[in-house]
Amino acid sequence: MTPAVDVRGLSRAFGSFVAVDAVTFRVERGEIFGFLGPNGAGKTTTIKMLAGLLAPTSGLATVAGYDVTGDTGPLKQRIGYMSQLFSLYADLTVTENIRLFAGLYGVRGERFDARRDWVLEMAGLDAQRDRLTGELPLGWKQRLALGCAVLHEPEILFLDEPTSGVDPVSRRRFWDLIDRLAVAGTTILVSTHYMEEAEYCHRLALMHQAQLIALDTPAGLRASMDAPLYRVTTDAPAQAVPALRVLPVVADAAMFGRALHVTLHDERNAERLIRTALGDAGQACGEVTRIRPSLEDVFVHLVRAHAPAGAA
Repeated sequence: MTPAVDVRGLSRAFGSFVAVDAVTFRVERGEIFGFLGPNGAGKTTTIKMLAGLLAPTSGLATVAGYDVTGDTGPLKQRIGYMSQLFSLYADLTVTENIRLFAGLYGVRGERFDARRDWVLEMAGLDAQRDRLTGELPLGWKQRLALGCAVLHEPEILFLDEPTSGVDPVSRRRFWDLIDRLAVAGTTILVSTHYMEEAEYCHRLALMHQAQLIALDTPAGLRASMDAPLYRVTTDAPAQAVPALRVLPVVADAAMFGRALHVTLHDERNAERLIRTALGDAGQACGEVTRIRPSLEDVFVHLVRAHAPAGAA
């Protein structure tokens, strides 16, 4: 079976600025595929190229069997796209927004009635169908936007940071909806900068400064970081970081919340060396515990591994 998305050396430049630099990956049918990275990493530009909204500078990509550099008209009937701004009309009611998007996708007659009712039920908005969209809470707007993006039952759905600014409860409910769509056979490509959301994806593409720096399942990415990792607590973690980074056994030290995550070259005598270094720096040392890496640990580790020599 051919993949839902096949990308080979895809790039996009804006003048001298390279937004996406020769990324290559495949997405299988029915997969939830995530792009994880900070703002400016190239996630949105990649999604826009695959959705036929932005022409690549170079490289090849097929989506649902269509070349994104060719005629994108047929492609747009096979995909759904939801931007982080939701693309809804605030001065239309919920039903009017659904009717508008249905018309754009050619969903009419009895099929429209069925799809409208499905969207209202899926989004939990049946009682709000005549309410102005601009009056809805953000989480409800988000679910309505998702419903409008899948009115025509696309086989591939692109979600560009769809939970940005949404509260954690609404974010969790939104991901429940994504899971339901994937189970029903929809292929989903989603960008995010939330590490906890990335755990819901079947596979993740980690992006940094326009490049794809790692690609694997969440569990595979965590397993790829085999360097010993310790959690260290101290009263002044910001001041403790430079005291630990100078130790020969320390590969890196960074703040994670109110604690430190310390990556080691060699963990022999690690606790004693850490406590001694902090004591010599006048810092009280609390917990020193070996931990399993999180996705955030892996991402930070990979970013530093790809940094130019001498970079901080």
